[in-house]
Amino acid sequence: MIEQIVQDGVRLAMEMGATAVECSASEGDEFTATVRMGEVETVKESGSRSAGIRVMIGRRAGSSYTSDLTNDGIRSMVRQAVDLAALTGEDPNSGLPDPGELGKFEGDLALYNDDVGQLDAATKIEMARKAERSALDVDARINNSEGGSFGSGVSTHAFANSLGFHGAYKGSSCWLSVTPVARDGDSMEQDHYYTANRSAALLEPPEQVGQLAAKRVLRRLNARKVPTQKAAVIFEPRVASSLVGHVFEAINGDAIYRKASFLADKLGQRIASEHVTIIDDPTIPGLFGSSPFDDEGVPSRRTVIVENGILRNFLNNTYTARTLGMRTTGSASRGGSGNLSVGHGNFYLEPGSRTAEELIRSLGTGLYVTGLMGQGTNTVTGDYSRGASGLWIENGELAFAVSEVTIASNLMEMLNGMQMANDLEFRTSTAAPTILIREMTISGS
Repeated sequence: MIEQIVQDGVRLAMEMGATAVECSASEGDEFTATVRMGEVETVKESGSRSAGIRVMIGRRAGSSYTSDLTNDGIRSMVRQAVDLAALTGEDPNSGLPDPGELGKFEGDLALYNDDVGQLDAATKIEMARKAERSALDVDARINNSEGGSFGSGVSTHAFANSLGFHGAYKGSSCWLSVTPVARDGDSMEQDHYYTANRSAALLEPPEQVGQLAAKRVLRRLNARKVPTQKAAVIFEPRVASSLVGHVFEAINGDAIYRKASFLADKLGQRIASEHVTIIDDPTIPGLFGSSPFDDEGVPSRRTVIVENGILRNFLNNTYTARTLGMRTTGSASRGGSGNLSVGHGNFYLEPGSRTAEELIRSLGTGLYVTGLMGQGTNTVTGDYSRGASGLWIENGELAFAVSEVTIASNLMEMLNGMQMANDLEFRTSTAAPTILIREMTISGS
């Protein structure tokens, strides 16, 4: 149905005087359940439907969106966008992609699996309960919980434009998490672990999720402060991915043409260690950042961003590419309002050859970071400062828990001092292996 809706939206806009049109629509169903101390705390099932349109009258653009997908709702959305386009100023870089740039990735991206929709509510709730129970059974010091949760969703996304492109794809997702609470004397901590996949059959078992969550929270107990110093810092994969996210913020075309990035004038230059290669690839089957085409109807493709330390590409949609005198990388992202931005597919840092344990053993002292707090990253200057917690490394071994410290450096210095382990993991659309940075400032006691 939504495939017809986007085509109808394009047709209506052209009839109302638009010279170019893009229309997208999505519909889906979501489920979440939380169990706390064995009892069901919340169960939520919801459905959503929305459409967005961007119309152009010459070089003037207007956007609108709606959750009313009736004929009257779509007509009202289109009329509003056309009226807005008539009021806006001209922008020489606005417009649809060139016709030759449109298309779809033809391989099977394994975005949808029937088993997610086939799980009944009772099974999902029991998986959350098992994960929580498993965490509570590990150690007597784990005597409370913020809950075990199971979530799932199935969705369909459709897109069409006035150049004749139309396409749609289905997606599925599910996740299982647990957040145990541990106490030892005056020390009380909580931590979580989760598993996520497009297929329910590929989730980690609930018992394993609970046991790993328990291991994480127990190692946080009785945390200490450490003196202010310069030392090596290791980021475990789930926090290392945030560093890769900061690189994306700095290489997306919106930031580049606005000169709001420390990498704006660095294309073709060395910005990182020769060991650093960063890739955007929305064509990897089964991952959450994969799709057959972007939100302008341009086929998905693999783009090397940093190659052996050299900045090779920015990520662009059609607008940012034209503004920068480049070509789109198939990286258009569109929110519900119909407005365009630059997004990424599976954006990741390639792994190294050593294990995480080998990186830890290579240090005399240092900080192994398992949690980050705050938003102290400036991608205009590259300055980096975040609250952190984790484990102190002494003589190449994890020694004791650390909290209430701040780690600081500059992203350019960090990129040039990076070494990677071989444990790359894709839990979200941004991924990284364990990362070692040889020196950062650690502010503690």
